[in-house]
Amino acid sequence: MRTPITRRTLLVSGATVGASALLGVPAASAGAREQGDALVTPVAEVLDGGEQVTSLVVSSPALSRVERSSLTASTFAVRVTATNPLSGEVAYELDRLVTAAGWTRRGAIRLELEHGWGVDGGGTLQYLGEHGRNVVLDLDHAITQLEPLRGSGGSGEVVLGSFRQGRVSDAEVDAFTRHATASGLNYRLFSPAGGGGRDGAALVVWLHGGGEGGLRTGGYDYYDNETQLRANRGALGFATPEAQDLFGGAYVLAPQATSAWMLDGDGFAPLVLEAIEEVVATHRIDVDRIHVVGCSNGGYMSLKMVAEHPGTFATSVPICCGIGARDGSGRYFISDDELAAMTTPTWLVAAANDTTLDAEANTVHAHERIDGSIMSLYDDVTWGGNTFPGHWSWIYVARNDPHHDGVRIWEWMAATRR
Repeated sequence: MRTPITRRTLLVSGATVGASALLGVPAASAGAREQGDALVTPVAEVLDGGEQVTSLVVSSPALSRVERSSLTASTFAVRVTATNPLSGEVAYELDRLVTAAGWTRRGAIRLELEHGWGVDGGGTLQYLGEHGRNVVLDLDHAITQLEPLRGSGGSGEVVLGSFRQGRVSDAEVDAFTRHATASGLNYRLFSPAGGGGRDGAALVVWLHGGGEGGLRTGGYDYYDNETQLRANRGALGFATPEAQDLFGGAYVLAPQATSAWMLDGDGFAPLVLEAIEEVVATHRIDVDRIHVVGCSNGGYMSLKMVAEHPGTFATSVPICCGIGARDGSGRYFISDDELAAMTTPTWLVAAANDTTLDAEANTVHAHERIDGSIMSLYDDVTWGGNTFPGHWSWIYVARNDPHHDGVRIWEWMAATRR
């Protein structure tokens, strides 16, 4: 994501062909000449299928004298190379389709890129199947100017001479500040615009899935405090204006496991509690409105936190959760006695076609044993015209879709106190 880039040039007989020749402009043309350096900022968004680079912003002082109507979607070409920072291997290298080009309010060029579910070349993460982890890719966007821009007032043609890439910008992710507990557990924190009510703001604790933890095996030491926000909209949903309005302002805490919650629930539970206590101690939090939400590994961990600290949470939302083999033979396990003892208001969410954590053996089993719990069991995971893997039922919660007796899940959470 931080790799500097330069303009791609053509070499003929060992000599570099300048911008005017590259663009097909006669070398004798006095109007077409390279106009200095441009900064390229990749702009990303976390979509339902994960984070993608959706546009590039190109800024340069030379653009101040460009006639804006001369910019088209065919002015620039974009090619991206994505490199895995752990292995150094190229994850993908391909051209990105520029679907539109326009101007920002600050006079920079915005190149809109094709993106969405099933579109190759936009993703910022790579899932390492053998390790079960996501890593943030290093992205190198190479920009080629194919056509000159017209200078305003007959001032000649403008050709940007070189490009350098800045850091990836994702407004939603960047709104979460970076922290680590005294014990070294990474977490990100969203702070509401207001301080909440008289007793402080609510706190939503988002516990990520197994793919978003650190990787400290196999010779790696990868612990980035990034993927728990970039892999899906689980935490981000609660930071949207819609959710914030319902909660009257809420902090959103997203801790990151050093590995996977399911590998050591007993060890991680006190570390998650430490993160919660640190946030409560340093911000105006209403301790009667602390909510725990988690997906997959995090769905297990949300149940684990309630089992270990039954008086801490106002609500619990386990999504596509795992509860372990019923004989307790696995690494993770929530016993039937623990489930039956839970009094924290609980809303479970899953899809019936989940092939990762079987809904009947996990979500339905837990629902039948947690007295008074609510369950939203979908047939599959379909949203925005796309059908996703059945395990991805966190998409529904991130979009406030589950509802019961006319009340949606965010509203239920916001209205519930400990």
